Amino acid sequence: MEYQKQKTAVALLSVISNSLLVTLKLITGLLTGAISILSEAAHSSMDLIASLIAFFAVRISARLPDEEHPFGHGKVEDISALAEALLIFAAAVWIVVEAFRKLFDPRPLETIGWGALVMLFSVLANILISQLLFRVGKKTESPALIADAWHLRTDIYTSAGVFAGLGIIWAGGVIFPQLNLNWVDPATAIAVALLICRAALKLTIDAVKDLIDTSPPSQELLWLSTYLKNWYPTVRSIHRLRTRKSGTTRFIDLHVVVDPAMTVNESHQITEKMTADIRKEISGADVTVHIEPCDGSCKRSCMNGCLLSEQERKLIQKDSLKQT
Repeated sequence: MEYQKQKTAVALLSVISNSLLVTLKLITGLLTGAISILSEAAHSSMDLIASLIAFFAVRISARLPDEEHPFGHGKVEDISALAEALLIFAAAVWIVVEAFRKLFDPRPLETIGWGALVMLFSVLANILISQLLFRVGKKTESPALIADAWHLRTDIYTSAGVFAGLGIIWAGGVIFPQLNLNWVDPATAIAVALLICRAALKLTIDAVKDLIDTSPPSQELLWLSTYLKNWYPTVRSIHRLRTRKSGTTRFIDLHVVVDPAMTVNESHQITEKMTADIRKEISGADVTVHIEPCDGSCKRSCMNGCLLSEQERKLIQKDSLKQT
């Protein structure tokens, strides 16, 4: 509940911040006629839409599992992250089209100082908001918040680029008044678009990975493998280990093979201990442990995760044949 409040609060703060920046950039871009500032207004508009998507995704993903969604609503955050990435691509395409149009028809800019001031304010505001989003997003493993943070991170770079471009045009006008530097504005906008595309590609890859249930980070798998092997000789085999991520929840499913003479209560204690330890190490983990008796059949799936030596397996198989 505490994490959910933090996620909702920072998502709402991002919405408010982006609304203010869109308004400032749009007004300034229209007053100066700078396509780079208007492109930044478009970028921030996409950021605003993305922050709204993230805000609602965070709220929806917090809903408890129900009959139609027995695994919860976590995938909404992954879909949100993918949607945000596609919005970034759309903004980049629009910026490139407008920048090339202006590159072949450059026009002098007006009130450059106001444009530079708005860009500087945008950089400072987005540094603060994006750092907060990254911190809470990583803490809660929220794809929606991390995607929103990347939106703002690209806005930092692009706003800084536009600020530098406007500075070059202003300085050139003072030092070399006869030199036409108006092409710097659309050229800066194109550079902005390339940076945006790079961020969008990373967001898309990360979002798709979670949507198609790829394996968790290698360090998590390494920890799980090491931890489970430490259960020998109480546990004889661990196989069919499967994991997937849905929003902030990690689903972990595994089969554990134990001595067939073990009581139901003893088996239950093993599953409880395993579940508690895994949840302690991997926050937000939903763990399912299937207990199986070691009957000496040594199926291929069981053999892949067998913790016994070859001699121990032969003894178990021998005892199993005697009992039959």
